[in-house]
Amino acid sequence: MSKKALVILAEGAEEMETVITTDIMRRGGIEVTVAGLSGTAPVTCRNNMVLVPDTSLDDAVKKGPYDIIVLPGGRKGAENLSNDARVGVLLQEQNNAKRYIAAICYGPTVLKAHGIGLGKKVTSHPTKKSEMDGPYIYTEDRVAIDENIITSRGPGTAFEFALAIVGELEGKEKAAELMPPMCYKE
Repeated sequence: MSKKALVILAEGAEEMETVITTDIMRRGGIEVTVAGLSGTAPVTCRNNMVLVPDTSLDDAVKKGPYDIIVLPGGRKGAENLSNDARVGVLLQEQNNAKRYIAAICYGPTVLKAHGIGLGKKVTSHPTKKSEMDGPYIYTEDRVAIDENIITSRGPGTAFEFALAIVGELEGKEKAAELMPPMCYKE
Protein backbone atom coordinates (compact mmCIF):
# COMPACT_ATOMS: atom_id res chain seq x y z
CA MET A 1 0.00 0.00 0.00
CA SER A 2 1.50 3.32 -1.02
CA LYS A 3 2.31 6.02 1.48
CA LYS A 4 0.09 9.10 1.53
CA ALA A 5 1.21 12.72 1.62
CA LEU A 6 -0.78 15.89 2.13
CA VAL A 7 0.66 19.14 0.75
CA ILE A 8 -1.23 22.17 2.07
CA LEU A 9 -1.33 24.94 -0.54
CA ALA A 10 -2.03 28.47 0.70
CA GLU A 11 -2.15 31.79 -1.12
CA GLY A 12 1.42 33.10 -1.35
CA ALA A 13 3.11 29.68 -1.19
CA GLU A 14 6.53 29.28 -2.82
CA GLU A 15 5.90 27.62 -6.20
CA MET A 16 9.17 25.70 -6.51
CA GLU A 17 8.87 24.23 -3.04
CA THR A 18 5.30 23.12 -3.74
CA VAL A 19 5.77 21.74 -7.26
CA ILE A 20 9.22 20.14 -6.90
CA THR A 21 8.29 18.44 -3.63
CA THR A 22 4.96 17.18 -4.98
CA ASP A 23 6.52 15.94 -8.21
CA ILE A 24 9.41 14.08 -6.57
CA MET A 25 7.15 12.46 -3.98
CA ARG A 26 4.87 11.24 -6.80
CA ARG A 27 7.89 9.93 -8.74
CA GLY A 28 8.81 8.07 -5.56
CA GLY A 29 5.47 6.25 -5.49
CA ILE A 30 3.88 8.36 -2.78
CA GLU A 31 0.19 9.19 -3.22
CA VAL A 32 0.16 12.99 -2.94
CA THR A 33 -2.89 15.17 -2.34
CA VAL A 34 -2.43 18.92 -2.84
CA ALA A 35 -5.12 20.54 -0.71
CA GLY A 36 -6.14 24.17 -1.02
CA LEU A 37 -6.29 25.95 2.31
CA SER A 38 -9.15 28.09 1.00
CA GLY A 39 -10.92 25.42 -1.04
CA THR A 40 -10.50 24.17 -4.59
CA ALA A 41 -10.05 27.52 -6.36
CA PRO A 42 -6.77 28.22 -8.15
CA VAL A 43 -4.12 29.58 -5.76
CA THR A 44 -1.84 32.48 -6.64
CA CYS A 45 1.61 31.70 -5.34
CA ARG A 46 4.53 33.91 -4.29
CA ASN A 47 5.73 34.70 -7.81
CA ASN A 48 2.26 34.93 -9.36
CA MET A 49 2.22 31.38 -10.68
CA VAL A 50 -1.26 29.93 -10.29
CA LEU A 51 -1.58 26.35 -9.03
CA VAL A 52 -4.80 24.36 -8.83
CA PRO A 53 -5.21 22.14 -5.75
CA ASP A 54 -6.48 18.57 -6.12
CA THR A 55 -9.11 19.18 -3.44
CA SER A 56 -9.92 21.40 -0.47
CA LEU A 57 -8.21 20.99 2.89
CA ASP A 58 -11.54 20.15 4.50
CA ASP A 59 -12.17 17.30 2.01
CA ALA A 60 -8.55 16.09 2.18
CA VAL A 61 -8.69 15.80 5.98
CA LYS A 62 -11.61 13.36 5.63
CA LYS A 63 -9.32 11.05 3.60
CA GLY A 64 -6.57 10.99 6.24
CA PRO A 65 -4.56 10.15 8.11
CA TYR A 66 -1.47 10.90 6.01
CA ASP A 67 2.01 9.50 6.45
CA ILE A 68 3.36 13.03 6.00
CA ILE A 69 2.02 16.57 5.92
CA VAL A 70 4.11 19.01 3.87
CA LEU A 71 4.16 22.77 4.46
CA PRO A 72 5.66 24.77 1.58
CA GLY A 73 7.22 28.11 2.39
CA GLY A 74 6.74 31.56 0.98
CA ARG A 75 6.27 34.33 3.54
CA LYS A 76 2.58 34.95 2.85
CA GLY A 77 1.83 31.25 2.40
CA ALA A 78 3.41 30.45 5.77
CA GLU A 79 1.50 33.29 7.43
CA ASN A 80 -1.76 31.91 6.04
CA LEU A 81 -0.93 28.42 7.35
CA SER A 82 0.13 29.86 10.71
CA ASN A 83 -3.14 31.74 11.10
CA ASP A 84 -5.42 28.80 10.29
CA ALA A 85 -6.70 26.88 13.33
CA ARG A 86 -7.51 23.81 11.19
CA VAL A 87 -3.83 23.52 10.27
CA GLY A 88 -2.91 23.68 13.95
CA VAL A 89 -5.31 20.87 14.86
CA LEU A 90 -4.12 18.76 11.93
CA LEU A 91 -0.45 19.24 12.83
CA GLN A 92 -1.08 18.46 16.52
CA GLU A 93 -2.83 15.22 15.57
CA GLN A 94 -0.04 14.32 13.13
CA ASN A 95 2.67 15.05 15.69
CA ASN A 96 0.88 13.23 18.53
CA ALA A 97 0.67 10.14 16.29
CA LYS A 98 4.43 10.50 15.53
CA ARG A 99 3.71 10.75 11.80
CA TYR A 100 5.97 12.92 9.65
CA ILE A 101 5.64 16.67 9.21
CA ALA A 102 7.85 18.42 6.67
CA ALA A 103 8.33 22.18 6.28
CA ILE A 104 10.60 24.18 4.00
CA CYS A 105 11.78 27.81 3.85
CA TYR A 106 9.28 29.87 5.88
CA GLY A 107 7.25 26.69 6.49
CA PRO A 108 9.02 25.90 9.78
CA THR A 109 7.52 29.11 11.21
CA VAL A 110 4.15 27.34 10.88
CA LEU A 111 5.47 24.64 13.21
CA LYS A 112 6.42 27.33 15.72
CA ALA A 113 3.05 29.10 15.41
CA HIS A 114 1.25 25.87 16.28
CA GLY A 115 3.75 24.67 18.93
CA ILE A 116 4.97 21.65 16.95
CA GLY A 117 8.33 19.97 17.55
CA LEU A 118 9.65 22.44 20.10
CA GLY A 119 13.18 21.55 21.16
CA LYS A 120 13.88 19.56 17.99
CA LYS A 121 16.61 20.23 15.44
CA VAL A 122 15.30 22.35 12.54
CA THR A 123 16.44 24.59 9.75
CA SER A 124 14.59 27.28 7.79
CA HIS A 125 15.12 30.16 5.41
CA PRO A 126 18.17 32.07 6.72
CA THR A 127 16.03 35.16 7.45
CA LYS A 128 14.05 33.14 10.01
CA LYS A 129 17.08 31.87 11.97
CA SER A 130 16.68 34.26 14.93
CA GLU A 131 12.96 33.46 15.19
CA MET A 132 13.54 29.69 15.16
CA ASP A 133 16.71 29.52 17.27
CA GLY A 134 15.68 29.11 20.90
CA PRO A 135 12.40 27.24 20.69
CA TYR A 136 14.31 24.81 18.45
CA ILE A 137 17.88 23.60 18.02
CA TYR A 138 18.77 25.55 14.90
CA THR A 139 21.08 24.20 12.22
CA GLU A 140 22.14 25.62 8.87
CA ASP A 141 22.07 22.16 7.28
CA ARG A 142 20.28 22.14 3.93
CA VAL A 143 17.88 19.50 5.27
CA ALA A 144 17.36 18.63 8.95
CA ILE A 145 15.60 15.50 10.17
CA ASP A 146 14.79 15.03 13.85
CA GLU A 147 12.49 12.08 14.50
CA ASN A 148 9.24 12.93 12.65
CA ILE A 149 10.15 16.54 11.72
CA ILE A 150 11.83 17.25 8.36
CA THR A 151 12.84 20.84 7.55
CA SER A 152 14.76 22.58 4.79
CA ARG A 153 16.07 26.03 3.80
CA GLY A 154 14.40 27.30 0.64
CA PRO A 155 13.73 26.92 -3.09
CA GLY A 156 17.35 25.93 -3.77
CA THR A 157 17.06 22.98 -1.39
CA ALA A 158 13.67 21.73 -2.65
CA PHE A 159 15.16 18.71 -4.48
CA GLU A 160 17.12 17.60 -1.39
CA PHE A 161 14.04 18.19 0.78
CA ALA A 162 11.80 16.09 -1.45
CA LEU A 163 14.39 13.32 -1.80
CA ALA A 164 14.76 13.24 2.00
CA ILE A 165 10.99 12.79 2.29
CA VAL A 166 11.06 9.92 -0.22
CA GLY A 167 14.01 8.44 1.66
CA GLU A 168 12.15 8.52 4.96
CA LEU A 169 8.88 7.13 3.58
CA GLU A 170 10.04 4.76 0.84
CA GLY A 171 13.68 4.10 1.71
CA LYS A 172 16.98 5.66 0.74
CA GLU A 173 17.35 3.24 -2.19
CA LYS A 174 14.12 4.53 -3.73
CA ALA A 175 15.31 8.13 -3.34
CA ALA A 176 18.64 7.22 -4.98
CA GLU A 177 16.80 5.61 -7.94
CA LEU A 178 15.06 8.93 -8.66
CA MET A 179 18.25 10.94 -9.05
CA PRO A 180 19.71 9.73 -12.40
CA PRO A 181 16.52 10.15 -14.50
CA MET A 182 16.18 13.74 -13.15
CA CYS A 183 19.90 14.42 -13.85
CA TYR A 184 20.18 15.29 -10.16
CA LYS A 185 23.69 15.20 -8.80
CA GLU A 186 24.47 15.16 -5.09
